[in-house]
Amino acid sequence: MDNCGSMVLDALIKIKDEIDSTLTFRRSCREGICGSCAMNIGGTNTLACIKSIFDIKGDVKVYPLPHILEPIYEQYKSINPWLQADKPGLLNKEYSQSPEDRRKLDGLSDCILCACCSTSCPNYWWNSNKFLGPAILLQAYRWIADSRDNKKDERLDALNDPFSKSNSRNEAAYVKEGRSLNVTLHSSYEKSRPSEA
Repeated sequence: MDNCGSMVLDALIKIKDEIDSTLTFRRSCREGICGSCAMNIGGTNTLACIKSIFDIKGDVKVYPLPHILEPIYEQYKSINPWLQADKPGLLNKEYSQSPEDRRKLDGLSDCILCACCSTSCPNYWWNSNKFLGPAILLQAYRWIADSRDNKKDERLDALNDPFSKSNSRNEAAYVKEGRSLNVTLHSSYEKSRPSEA
């Protein structure tokens, strides 16, 4: 792979251009911001455009992600991933947010929906028709945590207890400050429920 760029995606492009034109893969931005080149490289789901070939020793096997993406996009659609703030008197006006409330969202909107985490999650593999998986749970929490959104309870109800279909609460996705996404989301879910007498 002489005269090749430093990322796995560069090597794949070189192989396609010079060795095997039938090699097929997705790519777009080449900067780690679109998620198109997500694949399994040497047993780890990652983005080919940010995986250095210098981190790989010897031969490596490259596979598509171990799941199709269509269900993930359907799940994403199901959480209504947009601001729902029908506050009276604010029609066609800006929904302001304090700097403190905005900081609570730091990291939550960084997910590029590459699906590397969800397709690495055994609970998602076995229950993708019931369990949203880490990527979509992170996106759901992003809207639940947004102080401008006034549909928190409806969003939590729509999740229908995101842990009821999961065998484990040890998923791969994390929110800021190292708190497990599931712990954070579960805490929000429990706080919104009336205590049972």
